Amino acid sequence: MPNSLSKKEIKDIIQWDVKNWKNALSFWEAHFSIKPGMRVLALGERQGGLSLYFAKMGCEVVCTEYKEPLDEAREMHKKYGVSERITYQQMDMRKIDFADQSFDIVVFKSVIGALSSVNDQSQAISEIRRVLKKDGAFLFAENAVASRLHRYMRKKFVNWKDAWRYVSDEEFESWKKLFSKTYSKKTGLVALFGRSEKQRSFLGAVDSLFSPISPKAWRYIYLGVFIR
Repeated sequence: MPNSLSKKEIKDIIQWDVKNWKNALSFWEAHFSIKPGMRVLALGERQGGLSLYFAKMGCEVVCTEYKEPLDEAREMHKKYGVSERITYQQMDMRKIDFADQSFDIVVFKSVIGALSSVNDQSQAISEIRRVLKKDGAFLFAENAVASRLHRYMRKKFVNWKDAWRYVSDEEFESWKKLFSKTYSKKTGLVALFGRSEKQRSFLGAVDSLFSPISPKAWRYIYLGVFIR
């Protein structure tokens, strides 16, 4: 599916640091068969990018956000003609307001760091597993702790640095224990340091060459497909 998307569609789906984060789409599709009619819960979707992606795949999507209104997402979905496949709801991922085994897919991108404690993040993962059907998939792309340089640059330049909790490799590994089958990958090396999307695009091209041969601990994006 990613190969059939236009550059504009990919930009609207991924939104920032596109060259690195778009790798999530091909990774997810490589390890889980996304089929029309599947029911998808998309978490942290203020701009609605992943909801757009799954709606274009023919899925039925619940597009959620914790506090912010979803007006921006609604407008984009209307523009792409997929609104009939999407419903909208405010949602706290620590207490998902759906019954057990309600969804074929639960998905998020750069979301769980907004939960500022280990306990809150663990509770969210438990809730995600609870609402997944048997053999359903938790698909995610999330910011990893990465290197000391990444941590320094985030403290220096990221406005929400004090409110965001980056997840360690050890914590990602602990999530795996809740699922029957898991696939994971780390990617991204220097594009994070770009101060504009143009700079991140250039550095993303550099990452495509050097990220695969860099130490895993230095990479800042964690991709996952966890099967219940």
